[in-house]
Amino acid sequence: MDGRLEYRDPKKRDEVVELAIPILDFKARVVYNSRGEESIEVETSVEGAHGRASSPSGASVGKYEAVSFFGGNASRTLTKINSYKDKLVGLDASDPHSLMHALREIDGTANYSEIGGSAAYSFSIASAEAASNALGIPLYQLLLNGEEPRMPLPLGNVIGGGKHAGEGSPDIQEFLSYPRGTKSIAEGIRANIQVHKRVREILQEKDPRFSGGKGDEGAWAPNTSTEGALEALSEAISAVTDEVGFEIRIGLDMASTSLWNPREKTYTYSREGGKRRSTEEQIQFVLDLIDEYEIYYVEDPLHEEAFDDTHELTTRVNGCLIVGDDLFVTNTKILERAVKIGAGNGAILKVNQAGALGDALEFSELARKHRYQIIASHRSGDTIDANLAHIAIGTGATMIKSGVVGGERIAKLNELLRIDEFSFISRGKSMPLAKDR
Repeated sequence: MDGRLEYRDPKKRDEVVELAIPILDFKARVVYNSRGEESIEVETSVEGAHGRASSPSGASVGKYEAVSFFGGNASRTLTKINSYKDKLVGLDASDPHSLMHALREIDGTANYSEIGGSAAYSFSIASAEAASNALGIPLYQLLLNGEEPRMPLPLGNVIGGGKHAGEGSPDIQEFLSYPRGTKSIAEGIRANIQVHKRVREILQEKDPRFSGGKGDEGAWAPNTSTEGALEALSEAISAVTDEVGFEIRIGLDMASTSLWNPREKTYTYSREGGKRRSTEEQIQFVLDLIDEYEIYYVEDPLHEEAFDDTHELTTRVNGCLIVGDDLFVTNTKILERAVKIGAGNGAILKVNQAGALGDALEFSELARKHRYQIIASHRSGDTIDANLAHIAIGTGATMIKSGVVGGERIAKLNELLRIDEFSFISRGKSMPLAKDR
């Protein structure tokens, strides 16, 4: 999609209204994320409304992501975005694509290193939210441009390892719960919470010394191996499946770039006594895990430049999503490369990886065109903003990865509940689930 958005009122399908909602002013400030790190927040004003957004940050960061801060510093980024106020005030808040082009023209780099990706993120989302508020519609509706909305299912991190949990925890970064058989977003959220609670009970049964410590995203951070974590999660999911009466599946985020030794060309598992796996051994290891634990979702099973290896793995699985995060970094050109060789069948969408909201919308359009499932994702250092819920629906995501517990995580899930309630009140029915797409 290029150029100005046209808003199609769902109640008047043939009526097209061209939008032009000029930005009157914006205010940027330094705030803090869930890890206590500095971030950029922007409030954008339009006539009769305003919007606000603050940028998250990741721990497992791909080297091709947008650069968060100008000069590596939030305060310098704040000064930089404010210095361009005369070029940004007056732009159309309702058009994420034109805002993206304006930001890229100001920045002049491929990765927003001049203006700061955190500023591009916050300004573009705050502006879109201001426009939707001025129109009296939800943000997701503005982004969908008349397309039928669908509710993504929650993908929740229940056991953490790697960079999210620290020494002694599993080598694999995230062990996830996915309520694939749920018939509503409310049931799906509740099921993930039940799995999270049951996992703690099982971990404490297996290790009475387990203190209930958590990692960055609210997942339990036990002193255990990959196998121990999978056994605990499998047991928890089996118990909760019996309680709720629908299918729940295991997912993994392996964050394999953090395991990859480029000099030795091996994946090193320190929790397994420093065991090294070659590329073929890593692929077989992943295949074995998928088979043994009936895993539905595997994110970054290979390192961030392993396109051919990811293609090979993708061709060897059936009924499992092979998802790129560090591999694609919400970058349209990188995804185009993956599409050509068939690397993966799912793509993480993180707006701050791309920079501006318009960049992420272009990425989602390409992913959907080539039938890659979209997983709209939080970051390990997140904020209490709920806009990810709207972005997930607005980009056609089939899943939303936003943790299970914790204020900054549950904010997104609670917003999905509000959206579903709004859908029921306005349309007389809940929003259909994206899994039915």
